[in-house]
Amino acid sequence: MKGRKRCRMHGGTNPGAPEGNRNAWKHGARSGEAMDMNNRIRRLAFLVSSNSLE
Repeated sequence: MKGRKRCRMHGGTNPGAPEGNRNAWKHGARSGEAMDMNNRIRRLAFLVSSNSLE
């Protein structure tokens, strides 16, 4: 509806979608920071175990 400042069905203003995409936000064990830390620990453990075999 052109020229309207309010939704005709809901009565609210229409500022559009909220900023950012909270549906794609990762948290906990699957966050990028946590996965990077797990990879570093895994590589370090591999290096330690491979050096202890020699």
